[in-house]
Amino acid sequence: MIGGQPIFILKEGAKRETGKDAMKGNIEAAKSIAAAVRSSLGPRGMDKMLVDSLGDIVITNDGVTILKEMDVEHPAAKMMVEVSKTQDSFVGDGTTTAVIISGALLQEAEGLINQEVHPTVIAEGYRMGAEKAKEILDQMSKPVSINDKALLVKMAQTSLSSKSASGSRDKLGEISHEAIKAVAEKTETGYSVDLDNVQIVKKQGGDIEDSELISGIIVDKEKVHPGMPDTVKKAKIALLNAALEIKKPEFDTNIRIDDPSMIQKFLSQEESLLKEMVKKVKDSGANVLITQKGIDDLAQHYLAKEGIYAVRRVKKSDMEKLAKATGAAIASSMDELSSSDLGAAETVEQVKIGDDYLTFVTGCKNPKAVSILVRGGTEHVADEIERSIVDSIHVVAAAVEDGKYVSGGGSAASEIAFHIREYATKIGGRQQLAIERFANAVEEIPRALSENAGLGAIDVIINLRNAHAKGKKNAGINVYSGEIEDMDKIGVIEPIRVGKQAIDAATEAAVMILRIDDVIATKGSKGGAGAPGGPGGEGGMGGED
Repeated sequence: MIGGQPIFILKEGAKRETGKDAMKGNIEAAKSIAAAVRSSLGPRGMDKMLVDSLGDIVITNDGVTILKEMDVEHPAAKMMVEVSKTQDSFVGDGTTTAVIISGALLQEAEGLINQEVHPTVIAEGYRMGAEKAKEILDQMSKPVSINDKALLVKMAQTSLSSKSASGSRDKLGEISHEAIKAVAEKTETGYSVDLDNVQIVKKQGGDIEDSELISGIIVDKEKVHPGMPDTVKKAKIALLNAALEIKKPEFDTNIRIDDPSMIQKFLSQEESLLKEMVKKVKDSGANVLITQKGIDDLAQHYLAKEGIYAVRRVKKSDMEKLAKATGAAIASSMDELSSSDLGAAETVEQVKIGDDYLTFVTGCKNPKAVSILVRGGTEHVADEIERSIVDSIHVVAAAVEDGKYVSGGGSAASEIAFHIREYATKIGGRQQLAIERFANAVEEIPRALSENAGLGAIDVIINLRNAHAKGKKNAGINVYSGEIEDMDKIGVIEPIRVGKQAIDAATEAAVMILRIDDVIATKGSKGGAGAPGGPGGEGGMGGED
């Protein structure tokens, strides 16, 4: 106010919250996001049914899928969604874990803020706790190599055990291991895995147990002509990025025909050009032609007469996978095609699954790209099985690349919490309070696992602390028996990357939210002050009550 005249800095209708009100609003929004996925953690976790505005249904317990499908509006809640997305893209599993830890860190911080501990002190303590936690993970980790089939299959099964696919985890675990072993490439420092080389094709119908690994590629296309063979053995495959069609000129042209006989000559010339194209394919020695472009009807007829199996308009990504699987080179024109460019496969056949015809290219020798055919009784089941397999192949790939694993079942979290409490006493000062709270937040993982399994969380946590105090670093919760057991012995294990990334992502998100003391929402903004989840908002989770 100057001389009784107010000064407007923000636009009319803008809302602003500062200090503790802003912090508490953000913390509440983030906590509600963590609460939404908490009940889906672990083998005894429950699923969520998500219905969008069009009435489409997704049934899942995959943390990142739940948060992606939720219509989140609050800006702090959106940051929590980013935590799960980062975890998913970098590791592929542990998305629920990362969000739960992040929510727990903020809940613990809330108590310290109420005790007048400054947010930057809490942030500093959290960062120190995160660094120490990663050190502890390194110390308790064990080595694993690409040839340790039993260990890698157990990791895949651990990932699958919390999904709908848990009943078929033995078979799907084997498939995940075989797929990664096929596409892993040796490097100077170890192995590198490009998951783009694992193609996943889902088809509803059949049973989950009907899912299988194909040593080759499934092309979601049928043969172009009914006269072509359904099956080609000892296939010689030509991959072509060109059309078997007469090209239209790039500019407007007119053809003047003065003599009726010239019409026939013109058509004969077109026919002979197409015949010549098919002859080039035949002369190369190919008995299977797969092209990214179109094939003229007449060319289809000539290919069928020559007994060549042909598929057209195949996706570029599938063409690249076919090249890696069969050893073929993709020719960019008919003139370039030669016998040296051809790939090989034991069988190329057209298979009918449900109402669809697919082309299976199988029996490739040492393929560097493979396919997983996912089956499920309904569309929703097939979708969830696909999500489960994506997680499990990510887990195996992370273990192969990093060469380290740790025990699961809340054992790693309990070991971290135990040692971080010891570490906090050596630090002293106000940071000690934050580091101790960090330990409490990490311990939220075994607490959530036990609650979801219907066990007494307090008893479980006390028993875990006692076990780890006695040096049993792999002691975790057997959610089926309710006992504290050695997770390494019963095969509940995960790659070290899952835990490390979850701690990094959770800590960074919590620190970023804690450092916000001013929320300014301009007119027309849906999030921010007074938004759902914050003071003055109506919905606790950014959706309608």
